[in-house]
Amino acid sequence: MSVQERKERERVSRERLIVATARELAEQQGWDAVTTRRLAERIEYSQPVLYSHFRGKREIIGAVALEGATEMAAALRAATSAADGPRTRVTALARAYLDFAERNPAVCDAMFQLDGGLAFANEDTPEPLKDAFAALLETLGEVAGDGVHPALFTEVFWAALHGLATLTRAGRLPPGDAEQRVELLVDRLAMV
Repeated sequence: MSVQERKERERVSRERLIVATARELAEQQGWDAVTTRRLAERIEYSQPVLYSHFRGKREIIGAVALEGATEMAAALRAATSAADGPRTRVTALARAYLDFAERNPAVCDAMFQLDGGLAFANEDTPEPLKDAFAALLETLGEVAGDGVHPALFTEVFWAALHGLATLTRAGRLPPGDAEQRVELLVDRLAMV
């Protein structure tokens, strides 16, 4: 291995460490606790080293969002690939989305609430975000119904799912009815 290859491998490793540490800190204490100073202390590198990878917290949030989108797409596809039939797939997709949101609240904040400097719903949207939407569309597009654009149906279903995740996390919905909400969503919105 050349010196150049080794340095690149070390750079990628440091970048992964920064993102993983930011994510861990955000999940434990919230995004307000994630500062470049705290990250530098935790990863045992100087702030200039951190800034050689990311210009600041905004870019770190963006990196966490992209990583989260990749993980979410994989979780959705894994859940739906094991399901047989449209209704079972849509139900599995809904449960997988809600489970992901519950297990990764800080990642979801990075993906959907915080400014990570990422473009959504346009040509400049990064591939991991497009792929996460595609993972939803693959299942939901098949149940959109006659005369309904599959992407538009996917957006509406996703918005309902995201609303359920957000309201549940905020304690605005009783936790005991989660399964009934999924069933209603699938029965009434997807009508499968």
